[in-house]
Amino acid sequence: MERRRAEPRPDWQRTVEAQGLVYPLTRYPDDSLRPYWDESAYYVFSLDEVEALEEVVEELHGMCLAAAAHIVEENRFTDLGITDPRVARAVADAWRRRAELPSLYGRFDLRYDGTGPAKLLEYNADTPTSLVEAASPQWFWMQERFPGADQWNSLHERLVAAWEKQSALLPPGSPLYFAHSSVDELGEDLMTVAYLKETAEQAGLDTDWISMEEIGWDPLSRRFVDNRLRFIRSCFKLYPWEWLVADRFGGHVLDTLDNGGGTGSTLWIEPAWKMLLSNKALLAILWELYPGHPNLLPAHLDGPRDLAHTTGYVAKPLLGREGEGVTVHQPGTEPVVREEPCCYQELAPLPSFDGNRVVLGAWVVADESAGLGIRESSGLVTDEYARFLPHVIL
Repeated sequence: MERRRAEPRPDWQRTVEAQGLVYPLTRYPDDSLRPYWDESAYYVFSLDEVEALEEVVEELHGMCLAAAAHIVEENRFTDLGITDPRVARAVADAWRRRAELPSLYGRFDLRYDGTGPAKLLEYNADTPTSLVEAASPQWFWMQERFPGADQWNSLHERLVAAWEKQSALLPPGSPLYFAHSSVDELGEDLMTVAYLKETAEQAGLDTDWISMEEIGWDPLSRRFVDNRLRFIRSCFKLYPWEWLVADRFGGHVLDTLDNGGGTGSTLWIEPAWKMLLSNKALLAILWELYPGHPNLLPAHLDGPRDLAHTTGYVAKPLLGREGEGVTVHQPGTEPVVREEPCCYQELAPLPSFDGNRVVLGAWVVADESAGLGIRESSGLVTDEYARFLPHVIL
């Protein structure tokens, strides 16, 4: 793994926008705009390195599925902050019937510096973003800059194949809706959903658009409807499950949930069992089940324990995105147990390349390793000001 500097292509912004990345710039607190898509540098991996990382990702994914089974079988939903019995039953039922439910993708965030084993920082398997830039613009960047080279990137082909394979699980006779939030000002949600809609259409599926805010509730039929009052039988949403069930209409979501086999009126993708994998409590449960595993970091739910005095620790809210609420505690500090439920994970500072802190986003599609996206940040927490850099296998 090596970081190399490069001269950005002329008119790079227009180029990546045409490839779907309509949010190539980030607005900073001082109101300045700086590149989110950053091709002033790129990362180089060897083929052996990528193949080894692919094996790690698939092993971690299998371990996460085993941890999900453990949570359901041992009824450990309260460890995840799931205290509503109806939500717990819905998640457990979805897990037991997961073979009947379409499930598409997830993204592991890994600490890796090219020397030691990759370490799992977290798994977002419900609403992962940075998909568009990983699948499309960086692939075209490689073809233009390194024709004939390769990249850890089979995302597009695998997404199309996943839709094709799982199309029989979708309710017949109605379109698969793709829902985004209209309050997203950057366009990231919109373009992520648009891209996934495109892959579904390439797989031959009948699709339609809707925003989450446009989804209606018909009190007579007791079903969700679109803005033309058509029943919504299946819907891909880039809207977290914890928001969906806590929403004003959350009770209706649970009442009408199709958890496989057409038993309800609306099938949601990703399915409810993904709540088991997109919760930071998963990190602590993995450490319980696989203590000392080379690709895991020690993590606990009841406090930092000895991490406070040895390695230091990071306190992560069980639910959160883009580093929100994450606090870093250096070794030797007094342990602090926060009021909100958190996972306390060993501090493993992100590696620095030319002063940039790097995290690998390794994608899984239909249970198989599918690609890589790299983000850089200035600090130890990868936040909303992180930058996306392309990579190549040489």
